[in-house]
Amino acid sequence: MTTTPAPAKAQARIKGMHCAACSARIERILRGMDGVASAEVSLAAETLAVAYDPALASTEAMAQAIADAGFEAEFEAAAAPGAATLFLAVTGMHCAACSARIERIMNAQDGVLSASVNLAAETATISYNPQLARPAELRQLIHEAGFSTEVVSRASALFAERRREALARLVRQRRELIPAFAFALPLLVLSMGHMVGMPLPHALHPETSPATFALVQLGLTLPVLWAGRGFYLRGLPALLRRSPTMDTLVALGTGAAFLHSLWATVLILAGNNPLHRAHDLYYESAAVLLAMISLGKYLEARSKLKTSDAVQALIRLAPETATVLREGPLGPEEVRLPAAELTPGDVVLVRPGESIPVDGVVLAGTGGVDESMLTGESLPVAKEPDARVAAGTLNGAGALTIRAEKTGEDTMLARIVDMVQEAQGSKAPIASLADSISAVFVPVVMLVAALSALAWLLAGQDLGFALRIFTAVMVIACPCAMGLATPMSIMVATGRGAALGVLIKSGEALQAAGSAGVAVFDKTGTLTHGRPVLAELVLARGTSLTEAKIITLAAGAESRSEHPLAQAVLAAAQERGLAIPVPESFLAQPGQGVEAVVTGRTVRLGNAVFAGQAFVDGPLAGEVTRLSESGMTPLCLSVDGSPAAILAVADTLRSETPGVLAALKRQGVRVVMLTGDNERTAWAIAQRAGLERGDVIAGVLPDGKAEVIAGLKRELEGTGRTVVMVGDGVNDAPALALADVGIAMGGGPLSPEGRSSGSRSFGSDAAIESGDVVLMHNLSSTDGNGGTLSGVLAALALSKAAMRNIRQNLFWAFAFNVIGIPVAAGLLFAFGGPTLNPMLAGTAMGLSSVTVVTNALRLRFFKP
Repeated sequence: MTTTPAPAKAQARIKGMHCAACSARIERILRGMDGVASAEVSLAAETLAVAYDPALASTEAMAQAIADAGFEAEFEAAAAPGAATLFLAVTGMHCAACSARIERIMNAQDGVLSASVNLAAETATISYNPQLARPAELRQLIHEAGFSTEVVSRASALFAERRREALARLVRQRRELIPAFAFALPLLVLSMGHMVGMPLPHALHPETSPATFALVQLGLTLPVLWAGRGFYLRGLPALLRRSPTMDTLVALGTGAAFLHSLWATVLILAGNNPLHRAHDLYYESAAVLLAMISLGKYLEARSKLKTSDAVQALIRLAPETATVLREGPLGPEEVRLPAAELTPGDVVLVRPGESIPVDGVVLAGTGGVDESMLTGESLPVAKEPDARVAAGTLNGAGALTIRAEKTGEDTMLARIVDMVQEAQGSKAPIASLADSISAVFVPVVMLVAALSALAWLLAGQDLGFALRIFTAVMVIACPCAMGLATPMSIMVATGRGAALGVLIKSGEALQAAGSAGVAVFDKTGTLTHGRPVLAELVLARGTSLTEAKIITLAAGAESRSEHPLAQAVLAAAQERGLAIPVPESFLAQPGQGVEAVVTGRTVRLGNAVFAGQAFVDGPLAGEVTRLSESGMTPLCLSVDGSPAAILAVADTLRSETPGVLAALKRQGVRVVMLTGDNERTAWAIAQRAGLERGDVIAGVLPDGKAEVIAGLKRELEGTGRTVVMVGDGVNDAPALALADVGIAMGGGPLSPEGRSSGSRSFGSDAAIESGDVVLMHNLSSTDGNGGTLSGVLAALALSKAAMRNIRQNLFWAFAFNVIGIPVAAGLLFAFGGPTLNPMLAGTAMGLSSVTVVTNALRLRFFKP
């Protein structure tokens, strides 16, 4: 049986897009290529995500196809297996010879696989074999060539480049706005002032000096056309390629008005009815239109910059430098290095008040670490040797010595930044309608404009009237608003989610979570803490042993055992500050218990039969039954042959579980607990969680959980509701992957990173990979056990808010065009109303995009 290999995936930046027609055309071109399985272009993020068969397609071929369409694609180079990548900010370059020299020096070094220098961005990307080359050595070679470098992270390098380009574009737009308005406003006064009674100089009045009147208007219009030349340079070539865009609409609309006026000016100068021709000039329509549309694009670009605030805040969490302890002739020496140069195994010293630069384990020192910047947890988390820490968190009081395990692009913080950026460029299914319309929108608008103008000419109106109709229809149509409606909301919502510790990995997951019909919860580690603890201690009547003595003896007997229940007894002794004696002898009976001699006393700890008859049908038998029926595991203890106590061990319920499940039920979501535990234990937990008998599905293995999810999805088929699965991301991976939305618990004791108090709040690798949504912390937990369950409510609430925002954007985008185009075509005039001035049409078009972006930005203030 042959298996189809998974398609390769690639990411690219797209430059040159200006409206939804642009992004739709790129998608259409790529999807039409052999070997391309899918292509998604985000207009707001200016990114491309493509899946393809490398045997049939290549990134080079796709980049060329995009270039042929008039755009530019920069594909991210795939890293070679085992290779590391060094990102540098380079200063001192002045020309292409400088960048070429750096590339030549780097590519000549042993261990360097490739080197690329971007002169405009002043950056260098170097792929190297870490066993043959070191970052410090490569930087030194560049320094010796006369340039300066600074190590930056991949995320910060890409973010800085995009932000620099966006700011440069904003400065350019502002520079073009100044002359546009400086000449358009006097032109408006000159052309329209006399109509509203404003006095004009005798030499400029159309009645007395039509030639001067026309020439001055032409002179004021030309600088505005030059400032707005980008619309023509982009729009007309797109028309020749038979892929018209919004720029094409603006270019044709304003160009028609200008050419008509220019011809009228020629006739005025030739003496052909100059007085009449003077009233047939529409220079102001072209110039003021360009000025107002440029203003709208400027406001839109300035607003879009704010959507990157969340990513920028995450990137700033990582410190730029770190103190590394290196062995010197007189012992450990402190060396200050760029954080991006650290490698796994380095020992890092983090002083009070400094940010932690790596994911690692505390070797020495104690203190509290503020994890709120990364996880939202308000109180500092105590750290001690063997506790885990994450990059970007802030060390409080006390110096910590940390062994780095993950550095640079492998840290949890870097992965979160990548995840947020990828999610911001993704699409939600709700965007398909806007995409479909955008693909044919511009040609349809051009046809409507031409037919409207022709219809009014046939109805007896003059050419000037028809020209105003044509121009108004062309410029009021706004594919930008439709194209931005969905991606802008996704960008802001996923960024806000990251700030709240709710990592949403795609637009599809964002949409599906808001339509939850069934929420399925794994029990262990999700509804419960996932680790057994001593929940109850029952002393035998007549025993002379105190509670402390019983726990000491039990812990001594279990100190040689690796069983999870043994760890619960040992933890109970440690929490009480009891010294755990070393057993003088130890014997484990698999499936029964342990027998040991502790401080001279014979201790048997295990099931009822193993511990003694008193636990089977004696005075303690009833307690054994009661504890078992309540979902606990009774460990029966006998000392020197006499019954002493029952230690009840249980996986305790998270404090927030009942409230979270009750809130979901109030929202109309059916709640199901899915577990591999037996029916009795599951029902005991379910009762405390507030669930009914029919809400519990017990005794299900991991593969069986996926079958349950599939069955629930069939039940909801056709209802528009989705199945949400919440699990720990390890043994629940099949069910998480099959659910419409898999929500992975990113923190807690089941994370493979460890069980220490410092391990909470950080997601396991399995959780990150398997969930559509990853919950990094608990928004309201006060039990100090790293719970994240309240994040489920935050995730669903954020999804609903985002979808409501998207629907608002789409409504206004479609309503604007559905109402605006007929009005511009003269619908009101046909019933005795006014016509729409092209200048007002252009203003409305620009403001429609600004409205959509501004509405999306409201999600930055979302609170669960």
